[in-house]
Amino acid sequence: MPNRVKPKWMMLAAVLLALSNAGALYAQENPAPVATEMQQSAENAPAGEAMQGAPVDQAAPARAVRQSEETVATAANPVLPHDLSPLGMFLAADVVVKGVMSALALASVATWAILLVKMFELAAAKRSVKRAVRLLTDAVVLRDVGESLSGRSGPAGRMVAAANDELSKSEAVLDLVSTQGVKERVASQLSRIEAGAGKRVAGGTGILATIGSISPFVGLFGTVWGIMNSFIGISQAQTTNLAIVAPGIAEALLATAIGLVAAIPAVVIYNYFARSISGYRLVLADASAAVERLVSRDLDFRQARRLTPRKAESHVHSDAGIARIG
Repeated sequence: MPNRVKPKWMMLAAVLLALSNAGALYAQENPAPVATEMQQSAENAPAGEAMQGAPVDQAAPARAVRQSEETVATAANPVLPHDLSPLGMFLAADVVVKGVMSALALASVATWAILLVKMFELAAAKRSVKRAVRLLTDAVVLRDVGESLSGRSGPAGRMVAAANDELSKSEAVLDLVSTQGVKERVASQLSRIEAGAGKRVAGGTGILATIGSISPFVGLFGTVWGIMNSFIGISQAQTTNLAIVAPGIAEALLATAIGLVAAIPAVVIYNYFARSISGYRLVLADASAAVERLVSRDLDFRQARRLTPRKAESHVHSDAGIARIG
């Protein structure tokens, strides 16, 4: 019986030895993670020190990430303007966009300057011609208004002077030929004086028409250029951040706004002057017609004076013949 038990114990010991050797080999092939030592050190360390160290290790990477993001944003957007007021956008704009804005601003200033100058000029011209028309209408012959309008440099004074000059040049043939030729020559001179006065008072309004026509397109050119620069900035920064695109688009839209500010008043002022100049030309036409009437009346009076002695002589001869017959 003792001999049978001894081999069993020996076999059990051999199995246990084999199992222990296999566990050692497995431990060598799969080493324990380093975190075990850190956990052991943390367990051995005091609890207060562990609680104080953990938050510091977690907050440091977050701050580093935020700092890196701010650095990248600043590097990618170095010229981003901080002042988005109209003056700030003008100063931060591209050279081409800035030139477009400056040209449109000068055009707007020219528009308002023309408005002030032409308003006073047109009002004075209308007042002078209306006064001359009243004098010409009340006069009976051309001689009556010669002294009143001879010293004036307006179109009505030039009309009267031209009519008197033509009558004096045609004095030698007035009693020999028809007066229709004199009237035609006077009318021709008056029409040229009228056209010159209308053209003179309309000077400067063509600039208003040009500004009103091309200012929107000039502003649109600045808008296209500014948006193109914005897209170029996007491609260089390799980002679609709205903060990079917004300043360039705002500057572009400012150019369009200035173009409209220059164009709209120019068109309105041009239409106002077109109506006023048309009224002034009507007054000039009235003055020209009044001078023509005076010239025609003078010629009729001259012809009547020429025919009066002949009628008197014919009456004398008829009376003499009747006396002889009686």
